[in-house]
Amino acid sequence: MTEFGREYGEGLYALCAEEKLDRAVLEEVQAIQKAFRENEAFLHLLGNMTMSKEERVRIVDETFRGQIHEYTLNFLKILVERGAIHAFSECAAAYQESYFRNHQVAVAEVTTAGALNEEQRARLMKKLKKLTGKEIVVKEKIDPSVLGGVLLQMDGKRYDNTVRHRLAAIKQTITEE
Repeated sequence: MTEFGREYGEGLYALCAEEKLDRAVLEEVQAIQKAFRENEAFLHLLGNMTMSKEERVRIVDETFRGQIHEYTLNFLKILVERGAIHAFSECAAAYQESYFRNHQVAVAEVTTAGALNEEQRARLMKKLKKLTGKEIVVKEKIDPSVLGGVLLQMDGKRYDNTVRHRLAAIKQTITEE
C-alpha cells in the first residue's frame, strides 16, 4: 500500500469515526470498490486526464449524489481533482484496516478444497471469535490442491491443517528414517 493510500484512507476514517459514521461509510467504500472492480471502464473514465478536472468531478457528482454520504462523495471528488482516483482501492483498504483495528475485527483467510457450507462457516467463526475475542470476517478461497482440511491465515499467523500438509509431513518423516 502506498503512503498516499494509507494517509488518505486513514484520514477519511478519522473524520468518519469522529462523526460516528465509520460503519456506514465503510459499507459505502466497499460498495464503491466493488463497483469500480466490476466496471473498470468507469474508473478509467474518472482518471482520464484528457477530460477536464471539472468534467470528471461533475461525473462523480451526478453519479453518486444522493446515494452516498457527503463525506464519501467529497472524498471521491478530491481523488478525482488530484488525479488519484486510481488509488481509491488502496484508500479503501486503509479505511477498512483502520475500522477493523478500532472495532476489534479480524480477517480470517480460509483456504479449503471446496466451499464451506453455512454450518461449517458459522462453527469456524464462532471458534475463532472465542479464541481471539474479536469479530471475525471470513475470506474464503478454494484450492483443490489442499485435498481436505483447512488452511487458515489470520493476524499474521498461518495454521495449516490440510491433508496436503499432513501428507508432506508424513513423506518427510519417511524419507528421514
